[in-house]
Amino acid sequence: MARSEVCELCGSSEEVSELAVPQGVEGEDGGVCVCANCKTQIDSGELDETHFNCLNDSMWSEVPAVKVMSAILLNKLGRQDLLEMMYFEEAEQAWFDKALNAEANKVVFRDANGVELHAGDSIVILKDLDVKGAGFTAKRGTTVTRIALPNDMDDHVEGRVNGTKIYLKTEFIKKA
Repeated sequence: MARSEVCELCGSSEEVSELAVPQGVEGEDGGVCVCANCKTQIDSGELDETHFNCLNDSMWSEVPAVKVMSAILLNKLGRQDLLEMMYFEEAEQAWFDKALNAEANKVVFRDANGVELHAGDSIVILKDLDVKGAGFTAKRGTTVTRIALPNDMDDHVEGRVNGTKIYLKTEFIKKA
């Protein structure tokens, strides 16, 4: 069990488990005890602002990980008014800044319909595409399974068509 019997964010005692705070700073305890409701919302990225009104209290915690997690969530909710009231020690500020930079630099891949793509997803090609250097055309309606997401390009995905590894522009594909 985690170090606390209650959620350190909202105070609930239902299904409490530990959740790592992103980009922990060396020497700091990088976990927060959260309930199932908080964990589900944090993991999905879909935050219910009424549930997270509890951050008004948890942002004043003396536990650095709780304070930093509260700040990260307040930032995601767009609550600059509350963020501006927070006071961070130097290490806590560095931790918060590092987490924000990691989030800002995270590349999000989207298909032609704006749906987020993840490594391993299956996609469908939306139009016939001539594959340069391979001598064939990737036909419209072809399903490409287990795509990879290249680190250097956010507008292409990598997949195999007719046994050949190719790059496909995200504007010509949709998630299957």
